[in-house]
Amino acid sequence: MLDLIDELSPASGASAVAPEWEDPARYWPRLSAATGHLPAPVAVIDREALRYNAMDLLVRAGGLPIRVASKSVRVRAVLDAVLKLPGFRGILAFTLEEALWLAETHDDIVLGYPTVDRAALARLFADEQAARRITLMIDDLAHLDVIDSVAGPGTRPPIRVAIDVDASWRSPLLGHIGVRRSALFSAGEVAAFARKVVARPGVDLVGLQMYDAQIAGQGDAAGPDAPVIRMVQARSRNELRERRAAIVDAVRGIAPFEFLNGGGTGSLEFTGSDESLTEASAGSGLLGGHLFDGYRSFRPAPASAFAFDVVRRPAVDIATVLGGGWIASGPAVASRQPRPVWPERLHTLPREAAGEVQTPLQGPTAAALGVGDRVWFRHAKSGEPAERIDRYHLVSGDEVVDELPTYRGEGKAFL
Repeated sequence: MLDLIDELSPASGASAVAPEWEDPARYWPRLSAATGHLPAPVAVIDREALRYNAMDLLVRAGGLPIRVASKSVRVRAVLDAVLKLPGFRGILAFTLEEALWLAETHDDIVLGYPTVDRAALARLFADEQAARRITLMIDDLAHLDVIDSVAGPGTRPPIRVAIDVDASWRSPLLGHIGVRRSALFSAGEVAAFARKVVARPGVDLVGLQMYDAQIAGQGDAAGPDAPVIRMVQARSRNELRERRAAIVDAVRGIAPFEFLNGGGTGSLEFTGSDESLTEASAGSGLLGGHLFDGYRSFRPAPASAFAFDVVRRPAVDIATVLGGGWIASGPAVASRQPRPVWPERLHTLPREAAGEVQTPLQGPTAAALGVGDRVWFRHAKSGEPAERIDRYHLVSGDEVVDELPTYRGEGKAFL
């Protein structure tokens, strides 16, 4: 069983000794040796790296409780272990079906996105315990209309809801900077909507959510756009801090809400310093996808990775592995590809990239790879690989110590 509490407490913080994963020549061969008896593709979670990342998230949040984003994990054993650590509290789920499943064993689940799944809503209304444990997300009265169409007030338990508020930056010159989520933006808009929500019978307004994707999800460390990104993020932080405070003041007089959730793995320092927020959210930083290598403020350990076998040698400087096309969501650019990390100095071919069945790799070290050798990859994100595998092998030191079923391995596929 995965246990992150043994041998380390939040008070101990990050180790003063350079962690092993900072030396690829030690880290990746150790994972190869530990899993060499397993057929490819083999996916691993390194327990010490996961523990390091969990502690680092807590330190970066500065004491603000962290709600774990399940979308970025999709392994119940990891969710359970992390939530045993003081400082982590509750789950941010991505579908109602998932939330209902997790509510069998967890009592504080916020649905991060609106739902119109009528079958799942009917199940929620028939389960008073789940109704107490799950908070639905809304940003439109149409969401409440769907709820009432499934079961009207008086025929179901009171339903907990939270309002999703747009946390993007609206630049006078650049326009909308951020993701397209809620249409609610200003304190006045949120207050007007909150009044309509509390006027609906059978609905309890208990929280707010504001996810700053333009800060949390955008690396600022390097590249030609880095200066512009830093400027945009600085201005967005200033605007968002003031607007969130105004929204809290406006809504507090309408409903005594329990929480204001904000931020993500990439913005925890800012989130932890915003006095308007009662909790942060994070998930990707636990497993450490390579998209998070591009931030100045932190560098996660590569806690999860997967390896494929070389099956072809089409040229002296090319080795082809079986599989590899585990592409991350988002714009179809190179950064969404899995990244070969060991042996070093390998790259995919521009015209083939990472393929569903095979992935040719080129580079100075390809010539030394033979049929049957293994290549380690890191995914761009964190939760998405769990949709391709049924288990992670938990590695501690030099051996596999456990198997952790993914959602898929437990027969679940929510999106």
